[in-house]
Amino acid sequence: MVKVHIVGAGPGDVDLITVKGLRCIETADVILYDRLINKELLTYAKKDAKLIFCGKLPNRHAMIQEQINRSLVNYAQQGLIVTRLKGGDPFVFGRGAEEAEVLAQHHIPFDIVPGITSGIAAPAYAGIPVTHRDLSSSFAMVTGHMREGKDDSIRWESLAKGIDTIAIYMGVGNLPYIRQQLLKYGRDEETPVALIQWGTFAQQKTVTGTLANIVEVVQKENIQNPSMIVVGEVVTLREKIHWLENIISEPLLEGISV
Repeated sequence: MVKVHIVGAGPGDVDLITVKGLRCIETADVILYDRLINKELLTYAKKDAKLIFCGKLPNRHAMIQEQINRSLVNYAQQGLIVTRLKGGDPFVFGRGAEEAEVLAQHHIPFDIVPGITSGIAAPAYAGIPVTHRDLSSSFAMVTGHMREGKDDSIRWESLAKGIDTIAIYMGVGNLPYIRQQLLKYGRDEETPVALIQWGTFAQQKTVTGTLANIVEVVQKENIQNPSMIVVGEVVTLREKIHWLENIISEPLLEGISV
C-alpha cells in the first residue's frame, strides 16, 4: 500500500491539477505543501487532515529539505497516508526525486503523480505555444536560479544556437545575465521574449519585448518572480491567439505588449 504520494499540484489554476492528484489530497492524513501551490486545493483535504507548510522563499526556507525528508519518513512510519504537494511537476525543478530517494532508502512505499509544469502552462495561458510547425521544432526548460560566474552549469551556447524556444523558470533576478549569455552566443537581439508573472493564476500578467529591450520592460512593469521567461519566435503568436484576457475581466488580469 502506498504511504506517500508525491504530487504535482500543477501551475496555479486549481482546475489544472490531475484527477489522481486531487484524490491524493482528499485521502491524505497529512499534507506537506509548497509555497506556490494554489491554496484552494487544500480545501479538498479531509477536515482532520494535518496541513504543514514547507514552502521556500528566496533565501529563506520555512523548512529545509532535510526537515521535509524527515517529516515524510516520520509520518509514513506512523502509519499515516502522506501527500507531498508540490508546485508544477515534482520532477521538473521540484526536488521530487530527492524526496523519493529518501523514501526508497527507508523502504516506504510511494508513488509519483505528475503535474502540469509552468514551462508549458504559463505560455499556453499567455497565448504562446512552445512549439509550432513554422516557428519552433525544439524546446528546452531551464532554471533561472544560476549566479553569474558561479553555479552556472547551463550550456548557454547550445541553447542560443540550437534551441528554438527556451522556457526559463524563476529567472527575473538574473534576466540581465540571461540576456547577456544569449546575445554573447549569437542569439539575435530582436528575438522575441515574454515574461509571464503568476502564470495561470487570476492575477497573471504578461509582458513582451525583445532581447534588446526586455530588461527595461520588466523593470518598468515591475515584474517579479514567480515568472516564466519565454525566448523565441513563438512569442509573436501571442498577438494573434492570446485568449485569457478575453475571458477574464479587468482589473483581475493585466496584459501588455511592448
